[in-house]
Amino acid sequence: MKRWIVLGMGVLGLAVVLAQTPASVGKLIDEGKLQAAYTEALKLGNAGYVLAAKAASYYAGYQAADKEKGSWYDKAEEAAKKAIQADPDDPEAYFELARAHGRLAQFRGILDSLNLASSVRDNLNKALKLNPNHAGAKVALALWHLELTQKGVGWLYGANMGQVVPLFEEAIKLEPQTIIHRVEYATALARMNRKAEAIKQLEFALSLPAKTYADQKDQERARKQLEELK
Repeated sequence: MKRWIVLGMGVLGLAVVLAQTPASVGKLIDEGKLQAAYTEALKLGNAGYVLAAKAASYYAGYQAADKEKGSWYDKAEEAAKKAIQADPDDPEAYFELARAHGRLAQFRGILDSLNLASSVRDNLNKALKLNPNHAGAKVALALWHLELTQKGVGWLYGANMGQVVPLFEEAIKLEPQTIIHRVEYATALARMNRKAEAIKQLEFALSLPAKTYADQKDQERARKQLEELK
C-alpha cells in the first residue's frame, strides 16, 4: 500500500511539473508552437486568455491556411473578450481584442469590415488609457488612421493621416529594438510614397536580432518588401 501511495505521489508531482504556466505558454508562442500555445493558454483560465488571444491571432496571421484564418481570428476575439471580463483593467486584453478585429478587417478587406472600425479604435484607446506607453497599441492605432484615411472613409470615424507618423515615432522611441514596429512603419511609409524612409526602416529591422518565431517571420516580410522597393 505504501508503495502505491509513493508512486501516486510521484505521478502527481510529475503532473504538477508538466502543468503549464503563463511563462511556459509565452515560450510556446515565442517558439512558434501556436496551436499548442492556444490550447494550453485556455487551460489556465483567467490567467491565460490574453495569451490565448495572442496565440490565435499569430496562428491566423503566420500559419493558418486562408480558409481557416477567419475562424482563428474568431477564437482570438472570444479569448480577448474573456480576458476583458476577467480583468477590465488589463490593457493587453483590449489590445488583443483590437488586434483580432483589426487583422480580421485586413483579411476580409477594410471596406467589407467597417463595422469593426469603431471597435478597433475604441479598444486601442482603452489600452492606451490604461497604459499610455503601450507601443504596440500606438502602432496599431497608426495603422488604423492610415487604412481608413486611404480608403476614403476616415472622416466617418475620426481617422487622421496626420496621426500616422507621430504615433509610429512614439512607438519606436518606446521600443526601438522591436522588429515588427519597424516593418509596419516601413509599410506605412511606402504607402505614403516615402520610399527612402521605408527602406531605412526595413534595413534597420533586418539588422536587429530575431529572438522569436514572430521576429523571424517579420524579418522574412521585411526582406520581401525591401526587394520590392529597391
